[in-house]
Amino acid sequence: MARDDAVIGCTGELLVGTRGGQGPGEVLVRVRGGTEAFLAWSDYPLPKGATVLVVDSRGTRQVDVIEWADPLDAPAG
Repeated sequence: MARDDAVIGCTGELLVGTRGGQGPGEVLVRVRGGTEAFLAWSDYPLPKGATVLVVDSRGTRQVDVIEWADPLDAPAG
């Protein structure tokens, strides 16, 4: 399956935590006006429930993610 460039730059929530190099987790990504599930790979383990940013698509419904904190949610000051 080809890369899915539409998901790059989208955010999501981990349904299953990632295990870094030991294996993927699962992420629910907000894309195309809805949500879709993908296998999620990361450089280091991320916990279930973490908000992540999709940084690359591996095709076959697999993406690379990093932990994400929306800067607009930061406290003012």
